[in-house]
Amino acid sequence: MSNQDREHVVEHVKAAYAEGRFDKIEFDDRLDRAMTARTHADLMPIMTELYGSRPAANLHGMAPQGVSQARLGPTESGERLGASAAHLLPLIGLPIIGPLILLVTGAKTSPYIRRHALESLNFQLTVLGATVLLPITIVGLVLVPIVLVGAFVLAIAGGLAALTERDFRYPLTVRLLK
Repeated sequence: MSNQDREHVVEHVKAAYAEGRFDKIEFDDRLDRAMTARTHADLMPIMTELYGSRPAANLHGMAPQGVSQARLGPTESGERLGASAAHLLPLIGLPIIGPLILLVTGAKTSPYIRRHALESLNFQLTVLGATVLLPITIVGLVLVPIVLVGAFVLAIAGGLAALTERDFRYPLTVRLLK
């Protein structure tokens, strides 16, 4: 067993903790067991605790937060639609409110919606910051329309990625929220 195997399980534990699936004490316990594991057999109970009876026998088959959900099985159409809406609502005039609403309402029930809503919200906050700060200079004033067109195109790409069960990361985004 390699350190990479331990790190892989640690990523799963961190993702589950970030989703609020257990408290700090349980997080510390699982993290300690993962870091002190000597064999794959020591890691398997942790993965089973995290994912239940799903095929946890293959440690590399489980996708931590930020990795394609398709490996875990298909997400439901409602989840895909909600995740897509997080990217597309800014196009109809809800740049920060749209992803925030989906983050608040859908994140408790779907890690898939949570990931996409967080990514969209961070991107929208970055675009807002850029459109406020760039006009300070003449060059920045010229760049604002380019930033807005780019934001439009990237939001559509994010919405389509969410519908097709792929993760999407916006480029040049300051990720303030985790």
